[in-house]
Amino acid sequence: EKALQLFSEMSQLELALSATTFNAAISACKHGGEWENASQLFCVMLQSNVELNTISFNSVLSACEKAEEWQKALQLFSKMAEVQVVSNSVTFNTLISVCEKAGEWERSLQLLSIMLLETVESSTIAFNAAITACEKGTEWQKALQLFRGIGQSEVKSD
Repeated sequence: EKALQLFSEMSQLELALSATTFNAAISACKHGGEWENASQLFCVMLQSNVELNTISFNSVLSACEKAEEWQKALQLFSKMAEVQVVSNSVTFNTLISVCEKAGEWERSLQLLSIMLLETVESSTIAFNAAITACEKGTEWQKALQLFRGIGQSEVKSD
């Protein structure tokens, strides 16, 4: 809440707001459990002339994950591609994890496939979240396939 107050004061004083300022405020909202405020700040950032970056998207995606707002997270991922901001392993780890928490095992697998196709460095976090999503969806065969696939992929240990 303090971060939002400071952010508001900076705006009122017409101080230049940078991507770093927005990212810090969004991250503070995430840590405070205020995903709606994080999302609102991100919308303000979109409307301003501040250059969006991977950290900006990952910060708001992480806030969505914490609140288990998987649909909002997927909308943001679409926006990320639309504005041509490059995703990374943190982006995919977060997206796969939020889908796993929502029981969206098919979406988790789709995201893992996209991650591998885009040659984003895969990690055990992404595979573990996808395996857990399959387990929650009683898709043990798919979970087993993923487990076996870890050994065949160049997976970064987390």
